[in-house]
Amino acid sequence: MGSESLSQSLNEMLKFTLLGSAASVLAPRLGTLAIAGRKSLSTPHYVPLTSRGMVPHLAHDVMRDSTSIGSLFIGLEDFIEKEQQPKKSRSPIYSVPTESHESALRKFICLPDDLLLILGARREPPIACPPSNTPTSIAILTSVGFTQLEGAQYVEAIRKLNPDIVVGLADLVVGQNPGVKRRPKMVDRTHAFTIRGTDELYGPDTSAEIRSNAAYFAPILPLENTEQQIYLEDLESDLRPFISGLALYEPASLSIVPEALGDLPRLLFSGPNTPHDILREVSLGADLLTIPFLSLSSDTGMALTFAFPSPSNADLKPSSEPLPLAEDLWSSSYTTDTAPLVKSCTCYTCRNHHRAYIHHLLTAKEMLAWTLLQIHNHHTMDLFFANIREGIQRGTFDTDTQSFQQTYAPDFPPATGEGPRLRGYKLPASGPFQQRRYPPAYGKLDLAAEKFAESQSSLATPDTGAEGLEEHGFAEKVRIE
Repeated sequence: MGSESLSQSLNEMLKFTLLGSAASVLAPRLGTLAIAGRKSLSTPHYVPLTSRGMVPHLAHDVMRDSTSIGSLFIGLEDFIEKEQQPKKSRSPIYSVPTESHESALRKFICLPDDLLLILGARREPPIACPPSNTPTSIAILTSVGFTQLEGAQYVEAIRKLNPDIVVGLADLVVGQNPGVKRRPKMVDRTHAFTIRGTDELYGPDTSAEIRSNAAYFAPILPLENTEQQIYLEDLESDLRPFISGLALYEPASLSIVPEALGDLPRLLFSGPNTPHDILREVSLGADLLTIPFLSLSSDTGMALTFAFPSPSNADLKPSSEPLPLAEDLWSSSYTTDTAPLVKSCTCYTCRNHHRAYIHHLLTAKEMLAWTLLQIHNHHTMDLFFANIREGIQRGTFDTDTQSFQQTYAPDFPPATGEGPRLRGYKLPASGPFQQRRYPPAYGKLDLAAEKFAESQSSLATPDTGAEGLEEHGFAEKVRIE
């Protein structure tokens, strides 16, 4: 297959249409991303994050009936723990029976056909791994510990799991800034990962039986333009027929996207901390964003309350304080508050429940609390991005952004309550002398039996005499003369 026909075939997998002329400049832009058989995404938009293939606290039927989620990001390291065992037993996700046109990843998680699935090697946000990356592999964290994911293993996973979009491997340093000597290695390794991955998945020598149908998003490293110039030039020329999008890891990388790649969708893994950060990244030309604070807010009992554009001055109470970005439902001030989470919100949670009920559920540690908060917070984010797109279309995005920054607080309020029990990969790796992350829920049976026996021996019984009762404090023996 020639390069032109191959490029046309790959473009048919994923179609990204820009509305307007903002293809390569640092400006907000509108677009539509479509894959046959999946929900089309109007951009800018966000991609919900998952834990083992599920949005935390949302069952599939709840997600379908009470949210507008159209895409999911899934980390491969969530599913390949058995691949790292000594016996090399296959992970269950590879044993799902599928037809040639089906996705083993979709069937294993039992997701509907219309959801767009994006597969990456690591979760988002990733946990820093002690082992360093190598020229042929990257460090990952599975449920049984740290290990290495080989580039060939990742290609095999893409073929077997058949996601809609795959994020290419990149040599990234998590949790610290790379040194001067480390940066050239990052570029060389990422360049090699991209060449090998695209060649084995879509190369002219790849047979039709094993050629992947997944759209490939090539990574751009969080480095200066000059440090990865050769790699970027290769993306423009030799690798251009094989890539369908770009994956970036910091907002500054949007400024170094080559003009020849300006028409490709840009997926940004920058981990914005606030909606202010999201607006800044959209203003620089980001198309798809991952937002870790969305589920984190639900975990900490926060209900998102911001809106874009911000309320007009006539709707605001006279106050010098900026509006909060969220409300902490752990606060005792909501014990008897029967108002919805947000007065004008039309989500399932606000239509059927009130603040006092959510506060009660949190206090009782009922899982329903986090489910209801997730529904509301995802609805808030859907409206946020829908209004961003409307603002870009009518030309008021810049003024709306400025008003939003003046109206709302720059940060979320501090969390005051405990969230649900965290999984191990959500916490930093523990050292040999650190305390246990969680106290044991149950003690050993023999220790409990010993304590019970001791308590029984110290109890007064019907046969206990006057001296025994006196020892137990029931009465004082009085001598009668």
